[in-house]
Amino acid sequence: MISINNLSVEFSAKSLFDNINYVINKKDKIALVGKNGAGKSTMLKIICGLQKPTSGSVSVPQDVTIGYLPQQMVLSDTLTVIEEVRKAFSHIDTLHAEVEKINQELLTREDYESDSYQRLIERLSTLTERIAIEESDNCEAEMEKTLLGLGFLRTDFDRPTSEFSGGWRMRIELAKLLLQRPDVLLLDEPTNHLDIESIQWLENFLITKANAVVLVSHDRAFIDNVTNRTIEISLGRIYDYSVNYSKYVVLRQERIEQQMRAYQNQQKQIQDTEEFIERFRYKATKAVQVQSRMKQLAKIERIEVDEVDTSRLNLKFPPAPRSGDYPVIADDLGKAYGTHQVFDHATFTIKRGEKVAFVGKNGEGKSTLVKCIMGEIPYTGELKIGHNVKIGYFAQNQAQLLDGEITVFDTIDRVAVGDIRTKIRDILGAFMFGGEASDKKVKVLSGGEKTRLAMIRLLLEPVNLLILDEPTNHLDMKTKDILKQAIKDFNGTVIVVSHDREFLDGLVEKVYEFGGGRVKECLGGIYEFLEKKKLASLQELELSKSPGGTRSKDTTPRQAPAGNKPTSDTARAAESRPRNGAQSYAEQREREKTTRRLRKRVEEAEASIAALEGKVADVETRISAGDVSSDIFNEHASLQKQLENAMSVWELATIELEEFLAE
Repeated sequence: MISINNLSVEFSAKSLFDNINYVINKKDKIALVGKNGAGKSTMLKIICGLQKPTSGSVSVPQDVTIGYLPQQMVLSDTLTVIEEVRKAFSHIDTLHAEVEKINQELLTREDYESDSYQRLIERLSTLTERIAIEESDNCEAEMEKTLLGLGFLRTDFDRPTSEFSGGWRMRIELAKLLLQRPDVLLLDEPTNHLDIESIQWLENFLITKANAVVLVSHDRAFIDNVTNRTIEISLGRIYDYSVNYSKYVVLRQERIEQQMRAYQNQQKQIQDTEEFIERFRYKATKAVQVQSRMKQLAKIERIEVDEVDTSRLNLKFPPAPRSGDYPVIADDLGKAYGTHQVFDHATFTIKRGEKVAFVGKNGEGKSTLVKCIMGEIPYTGELKIGHNVKIGYFAQNQAQLLDGEITVFDTIDRVAVGDIRTKIRDILGAFMFGGEASDKKVKVLSGGEKTRLAMIRLLLEPVNLLILDEPTNHLDMKTKDILKQAIKDFNGTVIVVSHDREFLDGLVEKVYEFGGGRVKECLGGIYEFLEKKKLASLQELELSKSPGGTRSKDTTPRQAPAGNKPTSDTARAAESRPRNGAQSYAEQREREKTTRRLRKRVEEAEASIAALEGKVADVETRISAGDVSSDIFNEHASLQKQLENAMSVWELATIELEEFLAE
């Protein structure tokens, strides 16, 4: 559909792309990956025609439409949200105008057998079909569905776009782009301004409704779920595989290893041949063999090993000074802006050394609570910061606060004090700003490079409470992995505000959910939280359909007793207790029906746990018998994860049944 031909790009005599070729086909879902500065955003700009290559071309058929969402854009603020989004359908008027123009031309033409006449007929047919399809959709319903999916409320639709932050205005542009349904969607970091729920909605949209997609994202879970092809840009070349990112990484490593083995074998063959030639070069009796070996050597097609990008970020947080046992204690904490209550009655305690996540929809108070902890804004209730707590704060817009007119070195030199000033070059080198890179002006850096530069400030003095507000925005996957490991190794307390599921997985042991003016604590990692939340949402939906719209009073899961096997005995005991108040026959029947359904859910959860426990036991038996392959350990870890999730499902199902029977 779109063909990239012999594409080369140079900046200041430095090659960014070198003779690149590939094709974007219909229904391709492509992940465009590579380290920061590799040229991913440049590639998207070239495909959509906003930037010209040094040489080569991009061939786009005339009837193929392209939609492009950049990382940053200048937005107009003269309309309401719904009026701005309605612009997505303005192209239908353009299609009608083109149909009218073709009809007028056909009235004056008589060369019915000519190729140009046939092309006009085909174009008219294509346009008519497209208009019919476009107008068959309910535009208003589609706009509402898309805006709600991206996190807007119905009450937001008639608000001026000027009232929204830059992140929310980017969502408006994304909504317009998705509603236009272009043949090729080019998305540059679309998840940077989305919360977890909106990311999951966008995943489903791209999988089920989008045509071809070329996606730049550093959210590994997102691109793994959406894409079926990976193109990595590395050191001016591309590596193209018809698999998602995780499978690509494995195949890429295998290919490099095979290539290296072939290279080493060939080098040995070349060395042996050269030694033979050198040894017998001047012996007349070996002249024929020497000439033969020389010809053989000349014909060898030399194997080249793909150049591996060995530049690596060296990130390690300084040792944390010891703080009090409880760095943060909140009691009945609240924050309101005028009549809008962001959150209220927040009560929680963060212990020394804990790593926790703040998650929830944008605007629900995550960053607001961080500002309360930082003492930047007033609040109600009580908030105690523990003894000897030293906070290191990485704000969401930290990279944007940098002065673009000074150099990388000067940026750090202006904030460094004492002996650290003698080590600025070493620190910059560890963050991949070595050599000439330290003399670059900040304004020419990529988004990821600016984020890395802002992160250096965090390392200039030891802290024991790290507060990181969206630290992974614009970071490439390798740098995110390094940052994640550095946070794991950090011996202080960490609060991470993030929507990146893969980044949070295995990093945090507790999740605080912000929503509906409340802050709820959930023990466990991010995927355990999402599984419980999904089940809780389904339960609320089911209960809202029951008579009177009864809802569960508390969907917060309670910890099952250690070592206890799941059992519904407690639920059965609760069921046998008499209930006060007379009920009609219909109410009793409805209650019995709901009880049966809830008990069946508990029993199904118990059966699932029993089956998984059996599988785990089988794997452990194989391991004890001597099977120590990597695959079996991966299988064991996967089954354990499934078992933990099944236990969580059982806990929620049992709690719901007990509470229903206790009413």
